[in-house]
Amino acid sequence: MAGPERETRGIVDAPDLFTHVRFRLRDPAPALRHHLEHYWLIDWDLPRPYTSHVVPHPSVHLVFQRTESGSVAERAGSAEVYGVVEGLFSQRLEGRGRVCGVKFRPGAFRPFAPDRPVSEWTGRRVPADEALAAPVAGPSASATARAVLDPADEDDRVAALDTYLLPLVPPPDAQAELATELAELVRTDRSLLRVDALARAGGMSVRSLQRLFSAYVGVGPKWVILRHRIHEALQRAGADPEPDWAALAADLGYSDQAHLVRDFTATVGVPPAAFARR
Repeated sequence: MAGPERETRGIVDAPDLFTHVRFRLRDPAPALRHHLEHYWLIDWDLPRPYTSHVVPHPSVHLVFQRTESGSVAERAGSAEVYGVVEGLFSQRLEGRGRVCGVKFRPGAFRPFAPDRPVSEWTGRRVPADEALAAPVAGPSASATARAVLDPADEDDRVAALDTYLLPLVPPPDAQAELATELAELVRTDRSLLRVDALARAGGMSVRSLQRLFSAYVGVGPKWVILRHRIHEALQRAGADPEPDWAALAADLGYSDQAHLVRDFTATVGVPPAAFARR
């Protein structure tokens, strides 16, 4: 199970979301952990519609989903690959439903779909069978949806996800490993605030870094750096109703407070001070 910070970072108003849905993170099988951050499981039964909002991470997701109030196809369940979402991700939930999601580590999805750069999936939702390299004799993702979504016991759902994904584990890919390592460095090293500094850490030129991120992460390194800045600002605004925005802007590498306010507002939809008050 991931720690509390990793559970909520990027969720806009996590306490409110958790009053409307049941949300859990689960670890995949050990052989998958090099490629996946975690599984995420959501169930809901709502008397009225609710819309969740998330400032997404630079990750690709495999999403199995079923809603009981939708069309026949939606009740049967779907399996889709969600590319990196560059803006705010909003999802309307209503009636009863269930999601079993797979969060790939930034940079780690490409070996599972080696024929196309990850940037081709950015901002898109596509059928999983279109994106993933299916095992020769294994079930399709769409056929797996029922096995993943049906069980009442979440251990059985996790086992079904493992069963589907283990045959897909790709051979080692040095470029994917480098992209994952650099994306993780951005997340963990708060002093890395410039693309040229990240390029030096990877021992490459800025242009080579940009090509690597386009092919393996799906967005550019500047976007990844900025997104982690916004996640940090969102986290602090949620914890302190009156944060020192000027000091926070300086901590996050902004030249001034106005630039932080502009990026935060463009991403979250409201200025940071209004978000903190809310």
